[in-house]
Amino acid sequence: MPTDIVFPKNNESEFIKIAEILGYSKLCFVYSDPEIIKEKRKKYEKQKNPQIILGILTNFNKIRSSKDTADIVLVESSDKDRSIIENTDDIIIFNLEITKKKDFMHQRASGLNHIMCSLAKRNNISIAFPFINLLNYQKKQRAELMGRIMQNIKLCRKYKSKTIIASFAANPYEMRAPSDLISFFTNLGMHAKEAKDSLNCV
Repeated sequence: MPTDIVFPKNNESEFIKIAEILGYSKLCFVYSDPEIIKEKRKKYEKQKNPQIILGILTNFNKIRSSKDTADIVLVESSDKDRSIIENTDDIIIFNLEITKKKDFMHQRASGLNHIMCSLAKRNNISIAFPFINLLNYQKKQRAELMGRIMQNIKLCRKYKSKTIIASFAANPYEMRAPSDLISFFTNLGMHAKEAKDSLNCV
């Protein structure tokens, strides 16, 4: 079932409306406050078409406690990525490609390497590629980011790390249809089945 991951700000009803138009079966609302998640769970527990699941955006120190709060746990890339991937499990990590490090001549500073991919596979950690970053970057930055994503796609395939593609939109009109995301990430190097699976695995 195609699923999108979004970060609403009191605009959940708009997200639901657009998700239905675009053909999503599930929509993951992500929040950073556990109390908001409790409130939203009661509100959306009977929501269908799309079904609502809840995610929490947390940090390294709160990963374990966050697992009791939401359906999925998301962590944004930081200087603790290696430790997070090695010492936790069953989470989603994203924005690995967003780094101030400069690319090398023959290798991208993509935030991921073969050791981290192997650990991610072992610990059932998903590597997410947010489409929103590509919308927000200027042409030169976008080209650099695309190159880093392409490298990470190859690494994840080689070491069988789970991948996720989603909009990560804060505005409903930043969402894209499932077929558009599959097509876009196929152009970045995913196999068609990989892209489809990456859209359906939340």
